[in-house]
Amino acid sequence: MDATWGALLSNLFWIVLVLWTVLPLLRQRRVTDRRLQVIRQLERERGSRVITLIHRQESLSFLGIPLTRYITVDDSEQVLRAIRYTPPNMPIDLIVHTPGGLVLAAEQIAEAIRRHRGRVTVMVPHYAMSGGTLIALAADEIWMDENAVVGPVDPQLGGYPAASILAAIRQKGPEKVDDRTLVLGDVAQKAIAQVRQTVYRLLQDRLPEEDARRIAEALTEGRWTHDFPIGCDELRALGLEVRCELPDLVYRLMELYPQPDGRRPSVQFVPVPYAERHTR
Repeated sequence: MDATWGALLSNLFWIVLVLWTVLPLLRQRRVTDRRLQVIRQLERERGSRVITLIHRQESLSFLGIPLTRYITVDDSEQVLRAIRYTPPNMPIDLIVHTPGGLVLAAEQIAEAIRRHRGRVTVMVPHYAMSGGTLIALAADEIWMDENAVVGPVDPQLGGYPAASILAAIRQKGPEKVDDRTLVLGDVAQKAIAQVRQTVYRLLQDRLPEEDARRIAEALTEGRWTHDFPIGCDELRALGLEVRCELPDLVYRLMELYPQPDGRRPSVQFVPVPYAERHTR
């Protein structure tokens, strides 16, 4: 009898383990299929190729470990592959939601967008910071939610803004800082010049030269902190054309990129649109 119960418990344990492993994978596959359905619907409505660059914290495998994501070389390889699969004159809609990432990867995506002959629209539902902003600047059109933001593209070195490293050297004087700081200052100066030239190159085909250089300087000189939110009004004030509305399907797509389960929600509401109330 004891052996029978032991075998039963052992079988039950393995059944539970398999279900615990497989069910989240099946659920993730279902969500992925729904994302593709929304993407295809948006492509039909817009007559475009839709590419997404969306970084959220999602469950890793079946362990539920949150994985912080940002723009990587893998991302640039996939975006460039999608662009190669797109006819040269077909419009592209690139949906971007990212905190930023590797400058190399972001510049590769931006240059590929700039070279694409068809019209490219970058859509920002929530935020596209740092490298995400660089990608948005390469597009023919920037569409944003009215509350969405982008950010400065000033280089960061070793966790410090390049502009701040140069400011510290100027304030103390080169003779009062160590050799390592002087080397960082040299790299910082080169990094700012390189990113500024990249931004100018992305803008020069759509803006007068003076405006392109002015915007490139504003976004790279360290005028703001690296996480400073730049909204629609601020972008327009800089001289960029921005459309402050998005298709409803973009919001529906973002709902299919949920945060990891197992956490207590910090925001809750009834997820349906309410009718407007008219008062007398």
